[in-house]
Amino acid sequence: MSVKAKKHLGQHFLTDETIAKKIADSLTEKGYNNVLEIGPGMGVLTKYLLEKKAVVTVMELDSESVTYLKETFPLEHLNLNTTSEKFKILEGDFLKQQITQLFNKEQVAIIGNFPYNISTQIVFKALENREFVPEFAGMFQKEVAQRIAEKEGSKVYGILSVLTQAFYDVEYLFTVPPSVFNPPPKVDSGVIRLVRKENYTLPVDEKLFFRVVKTSFNQRRKMLRGSLKSFNLSDTLKEDPIFAKRPEQLSVQEFINLTAKIANNGI
Repeated sequence: MSVKAKKHLGQHFLTDETIAKKIADSLTEKGYNNVLEIGPGMGVLTKYLLEKKAVVTVMELDSESVTYLKETFPLEHLNLNTTSEKFKILEGDFLKQQITQLFNKEQVAIIGNFPYNISTQIVFKALENREFVPEFAGMFQKEVAQRIAEKEGSKVYGILSVLTQAFYDVEYLFTVPPSVFNPPPKVDSGVIRLVRKENYTLPVDEKLFFRVVKTSFNQRRKMLRGSLKSFNLSDTLKEDPIFAKRPEQLSVQEFINLTAKIANNGI
């Protein structure tokens, strides 16, 4: 039995074993005993995860893939431990799940060859659950992977870059060509790894920080004194040199400083 990739689910099955192993090996295996793989398909990445010490849970929306993983996959990999203590298969949509309930508030690393159409939502979901997600690695459309990893001063740098890097150290690991997928996507893919910072709490109100970052980039060509008008900035505050900058010029730390200044402005 094999599974046909479904376009509406954004499925592109990885066919290169070397790359699959490389993605699995990007996990540091430090600080968690659980790994959650999103969208395993036919288990090309899963088999390399099962060689590691963590308990592997896979979450798959495609019922055909779930059947394959339950029935065929264990028979094709008799050398691997596929017992229920080591390997759990869940059918469902990751974006609708409560990570804390699934793993009983234990730490869990997230990994996957992510469907392009929901990859940024997967990152935001991991950020929401950062208290329980010490590590996150996987394959994205190259452009999205670069955006997450990008530093200030670039046109690619944006909301996703700042919010991710506020809590995680991000590393762009390698690029993957379309030819190693079935069916091949139209663009290159990129693999990145996020490792949660030792101190991942912000010294400012997080909701305000998110609002400042999102509002700044929503009008990214404007200087901050223009794009942040809705925060009713005082004239004195507007004279601060930071407000003469555009959002892509600010580092994560400067966005934190900016949020503190706005908070002290008396919102």
